[in-house]
Formats: sequence, C-alpha cells, structure tokens
Amino acid sequence: MRIQQNANQPQRHRDTEKNDINLVTERIIGCAIEVDRVLGPGLLEAMYQSAICIELQNSKLAYEGQVLVPAQYKGCLLGEYRVDLIVEDLVVVEIKSVEQLHPVFEAQVLTYLRLTGKRVGLLFNFNSRVLKDGIKRLIL
Repeated sequence: MRIQQNANQPQRHRDTEKNDINLVTERIIGCAIEVDRVLGPGLLEAMYQSAICIELQNSKLAYEGQVLVPAQYKGCLLGEYRVDLIVEDLVVVEIKSVEQLHPVFEAQVLTYLRLTGKRVGLLFNFNSRVLKDGIKRLIL
C-alpha cells in the first residue's frame, strides 16, 4: 500500500529544502557564468571571488565570504579553514583558477561541507576554456 500525501498537507521539509538548494545553485551558477562572460579566464581567484560577490549582491542572494571554519582533531583545535563563500546559508562555493581541477579540490569541498553541516557545494574553475566544463556540484 502506498501512502499519498494529501494536497492540503504542507510539503515535506526535506523536499522544500532540496528545491531551495536547487534554485540557489542555479542562481549561483548563473552569477558565475556572468562573471566568466565578462572577465574570461586567466585572473587570480581573488578577482573572481570579488566579481561573483558583486553578482550575488545584484541577484539578491545573501552570502558570507572567507568564512572561518574550525578544524579539530579529537576535540583539539588544529586551526581554521577558510571557505570562499557560503550562499543563502545553504551552499558552499569554492573558487579556483587553475590549469585543471584535481580530485583534491573536490575533497576540499566535501571537507568544507562536513565541517559546515551543509549538503551541497559548488566548485568553480574560472581558468577553464568554457566555464561549464569547470563546474562541479558536490553533494554530501
């Protein structure tokens, strides 16, 4: 027997959160594509981060930049990671401008997701010939 959700009942929280995350990631990717369209490849990561922050503001997306996240080992503080961006308190964004994305960058984003308790991360490589080839969406 299958249980159907009554049309008068509110949508489940998990479905709503998933939809919110998908909408936010689409908008973030749109911002990154605009930055890439205007600036092109070859700049430093800091330049792309500044530009994407302008696009996020213009798109009315809330974000925090250079977020410090504590790194611990067995309850002892080792230091802090610096996450490039957290957008709408939902999505971790890591910005690179490198010849090619290496698996260690994906591992870095996954670590940031675990440490921040977020479920979705975006990894952008602005040094790609076409930005869509330099986008990775990672999910925990």
